[in-house]
Amino acid sequence: MFGPNNRICRLFGIRYPIVQGGMIWVSGWRLAAAVSNAGGLGLIGAGSMYPEVLREHIRKAKGATDKPFGVNVPLLYPDIEEIMQIIVDEGVRIVFTSAGNPKIWTPFLKERGIRVAHVVSSVRFARKAAAAGVDAVVAEGFEAGGHNGREETTTMVLVPAVRREIDLPLLAAGGIGTGRQVLAALALGADGVQMGSRFVATGESSAHRLFKQVVTEVKDGDTDLTLKEITPVRLIKNKFYERLQELYRQCPTEEQLRALLGRGRAKRGMFEGDLDEGELEIGQVAALIDEVLPVEEVMRRILEEYAEVRQSLCRC
Repeated sequence: MFGPNNRICRLFGIRYPIVQGGMIWVSGWRLAAAVSNAGGLGLIGAGSMYPEVLREHIRKAKGATDKPFGVNVPLLYPDIEEIMQIIVDEGVRIVFTSAGNPKIWTPFLKERGIRVAHVVSSVRFARKAAAAGVDAVVAEGFEAGGHNGREETTTMVLVPAVRREIDLPLLAAGGIGTGRQVLAALALGADGVQMGSRFVATGESSAHRLFKQVVTEVKDGDTDLTLKEITPVRLIKNKFYERLQELYRQCPTEEQLRALLGRGRAKRGMFEGDLDEGELEIGQVAALIDEVLPVEEVMRRILEEYAEVRQSLCRC
């Protein structure tokens, strides 16, 4: 369907150029292994894991799949040195980095034979990632969930803009969750896609069942990109979000925003299921997600729709 010469498939040794986002509190070993077993590339989300917890997830993923999988590492998180050493010690061959300068860790990883992809939100950062020597770039648009770029550049604009500037294997991310959208991303110049939100609402994700359910109920306009003064994040509009907006009306300082945010709010919402006071991070594509499905079924539907739409366009 995608052909043996697809650059993402060749780079990572996978069947389909579909990468699962390494999301905090969602992307444990079960989800990563399931996506890899279905022909994509699963990622363990290290951002919400202590180092030894990450080690445990890597080992369990190895026991659950013989296919390639990787680890997503937010570079600004604590324990980064220990996390990188565990990745090396455990023989992980693919690392996706985000939220930081790729120049610092890319040489360390590549010298040890590890493939490196870096997530960017602008053409400027894409150039920096290429200069740092990464093997692939993920261009993540404004529609994405979780931590996001301040520029608010949409995927429709960002992907072709990045493609014009760099010749590396390119993944499109942000607002992608269907086969039709995968085809559109390739038409924009991407070699493949990274999807997060669609895999939140799967049986294998480690998200709380209440969070999975509320994701299936999200409608157009139910999410918003906020907290740009700290780290931009797209949230479902719940009681915590409304309290945050009330504070914004008072022109708060960064310290006041941090005080309201507190600690562990993403865990509280996404992992523990507090739908009122937790951070509920999800992308705009949640408006197209209607049910919680097994990963295998999600992949099957995406691939079938991709093939059907591609064939219909070829007949035009």
